[in-house]
Amino acid sequence: MHSVNHALAERISELLKEKGMTRYRLAMNSGITHSTLKNIIHETVKDNLLSTTILIAGGFDMTVSEFLDSPLFSEENLKI
Repeated sequence: MHSVNHALAERISELLKEKGMTRYRLAMNSGITHSTLKNIIHETVKDNLLSTTILIAGGFDMTVSEFLDSPLFSEENLKI
């Protein structure tokens, strides 16, 4: 089991690799600062906002539903 923050960081890393995208490019595409994205990936953010997750999904040219459609976010894998 892992935290929602960990799942979010893992999903971002997974999609960056899959799409051959840099963190900088994702930050530019999503409209969030590079430092915010870095903090999310390094799990230094305590509570990630849904609005930030929606922006990140958009940066990958995905809906938030597509972004969250991963075993990382299944209830049995999350510690809430």
